[in-house]
Amino acid sequence: MSLLEVSHVSRAFGGLRAVQDVSLQVPVGSLTALIGPNGAGKTTLFALMSGFLVPDTGRVTFDGVDITGRAPHLNAALGLTRTFQIVQPFASQTVRENIAVGAHLQHAKRSDALHAAEAVAERVGLYAQLDKPAGDLTVAGRKRLELARALATQPKLLLLDEVLAGLNPQEIQDMLPVVRGLVAGGVTVLMIEHVMQAVMNLAEHVWVLAQGQLIAQGAPTEVTQNPQVIEAYLGHGTAARLRKTQQEAV
Repeated sequence: MSLLEVSHVSRAFGGLRAVQDVSLQVPVGSLTALIGPNGAGKTTLFALMSGFLVPDTGRVTFDGVDITGRAPHLNAALGLTRTFQIVQPFASQTVRENIAVGAHLQHAKRSDALHAAEAVAERVGLYAQLDKPAGDLTVAGRKRLELARALATQPKLLLLDEVLAGLNPQEIQDMLPVVRGLVAGGVTVLMIEHVMQAVMNLAEHVWVLAQGQLIAQGAPTEVTQNPQVIEAYLGHGTAARLRKTQQEAV
């Protein structure tokens, strides 16, 4: 059963067609990934899914409801929440207060939202830093906080936009079980990610976007061996040399 369905969605900015006739489905309870080179249109597609942009054509359905062009806060109330590539916490507020901002979607009283923030902080590894100003967090800490604020809305589907970007190898390793834990806790996850190690370790299914179009999909091991995907990432010349080297090795 699909929780999210994107059907023939397109969006242009002037003469630039950022997303072209994209269709995909996100099954309930899955952890899937959207990958592609820089400028492929991945974040634009996330914005179209979540309501921050309205598609020129096509339809977005979430949990059986047509949400095409529906405002982000209304989508969040339905259970569709996203994180952002550039993390911007409320620096002077504590970690607890930042997470409570997301929790207010489900909890009208401030005391309830602050209490809910504690459980979310524990899930993402920030419990010990609840009373620290958000501005004092490391890059890895701010990434966890961005995740926590989204998780505090109690989403059914969480769109993660490069939650591992800017982290060192150890920090990435530390974050992998946190992301797996989201799905174990009942949240469906679709992630944009450039860290292929994470994609290979986490994703059950991968969609590949290049120049606004889906060029491949499948299991991570299949997709990374796809000639079109290699070409999209490496360029025609490098991909051709790589194929020649592989043929000569055989």
